[in-house]
Amino acid sequence: MDRDKLERDGSTLVAALEHLTGPMRGRVTWISESSAVIRADGRRISVSGESFGDAAPPDAIATLHRSADSYEIRAMDAQPIWVNGEKVATIDLEHLDTIEFGELGPLSRFRLIGGSHRPHWNLDDILSDSVAYARASRRPMPQRVATAAGQLFHRLAVDTTVMFRLAVVAALIVLAAFAYQQYRTSIRLVERVESDAVRLEGVSAAIRRARDEALSPSDLNTLREELSLQVTSNLERLEALERRSGASKRVISEAAASVAFLQGAYAMRHIESQRMLRYVVNAAGLPVMTPSGQPLLSLEGSGPVAQIQFVGTGFLLGADGVLVTNRHVAQPWDSNSTPESLSVQSFEPLMSKMVAYFPSIGPAFEVTTLKVSEEADLAILSVGVSPPVAGLSAAPEPPDVGEEVIVMGYPTGLRAMLAQAGRSFVDELRNASETDFWAVAERLANAGLIAPLASRGIVGQASDTVIVYDAETTHGGSGGPVLNHLGQVVAVNTAILPEFGGSNLGVPVASLMDLVEAFRKQ
Repeated sequence: MDRDKLERDGSTLVAALEHLTGPMRGRVTWISESSAVIRADGRRISVSGESFGDAAPPDAIATLHRSADSYEIRAMDAQPIWVNGEKVATIDLEHLDTIEFGELGPLSRFRLIGGSHRPHWNLDDILSDSVAYARASRRPMPQRVATAAGQLFHRLAVDTTVMFRLAVVAALIVLAAFAYQQYRTSIRLVERVESDAVRLEGVSAAIRRARDEALSPSDLNTLREELSLQVTSNLERLEALERRSGASKRVISEAAASVAFLQGAYAMRHIESQRMLRYVVNAAGLPVMTPSGQPLLSLEGSGPVAQIQFVGTGFLLGADGVLVTNRHVAQPWDSNSTPESLSVQSFEPLMSKMVAYFPSIGPAFEVTTLKVSEEADLAILSVGVSPPVAGLSAAPEPPDVGEEVIVMGYPTGLRAMLAQAGRSFVDELRNASETDFWAVAERLANAGLIAPLASRGIVGQASDTVIVYDAETTHGGSGGPVLNHLGQVVAVNTAILPEFGGSNLGVPVASLMDLVEAFRKQ
């Protein structure tokens, strides 16, 4: 039946049998006559508008008669018919009823088109109509395409079944949800890649700084040339300090044995894969460098595990001998003193080694972290085997503004101690080509050359959270004790502010004692 025959007002009614099973499955038989005969040839159904008298055709199985706004179906004698699963002799059909003809079928769906029942076209018909219009129309191409697209979307929204429209909406929702999920996944992936890139860049920068601070054969030559001048300068400064105050000499002499040189290294492990961050090496086994001069690092690297070396100062406190230092020394990966912060989610730091050297005591002491403060730059450490050294005592009161203090520590780390060691010692290292981070410290300790430097300053500000003083110190002195004229600890040296005339910051000893008390209560 022509499609334009169906585009009518509500007074015209057309019926159709949509065949669901049998040889005609997927086809539609249209019914527009007021009366029709349904015939069966095996499982093949046909409908004709012919009339017959008392003698029905032998292959007739049912008749259809217009009844109000539908059709009445009547089963022929001895011909079973089921409507919606119930065997019937005669019944008024309703839109979307299912009819099964005979014991073996076939099964058909009854559809009404017209009146309150709109025709619904399949997707192929709608698409072919739009394509046909776009090809045959004589309008300009832009208008032709726009009209065809408009008709296509209009008919998809109006002429299709409700289930089709719901399926399309559901598919669009699923597609939108999938697209959004993919977008969020892409964003997270980009953030993770950027975060990992920042992390690797930060690790590389930290390794480069540690490498720049490490010793090389050329550094030993430079030290040898400048040694006399440096030693003379240090001795003159110390002698001037001692001349100005006999108490200072006593304080330095008594406290020096309790001030430890801290040396450590840590590596980075990928949390998800548990793989260590390694150097990327070339065919000769040498680290590959980036254009910015930093070592190239990768989880897939075949080189050794990348380790970040650090130094600092600590001191024994009290009779139980806990070792005190800064949090940024005990956990250097959390330091915010540089833009290359190493704290991101995809990696976790692993302390490879941390040791403490005490003056005049040869072997290194293994060190572990006991507790770090969340409020102040403080940490307390444990020394595996207690050294035969007495701990310093804490001052009962904070220092007054204008009071003199003494800061002790190991500023510039190994370089300062080599400068004090003498030319012969440096010559031995140079001849042995020993510049390894760990080996140099061990040789200094075995030679009895581990000793802290002391500087004197004036307190410029004192509060419950910070002590400000102008004593000279630099990198490596972090974690050292700030002492009053009685040799009591008034603060823990934590930071230098060179832009403010060399002012230094210390954490008041009261904060330190709160941390120690909290640890003892655990």
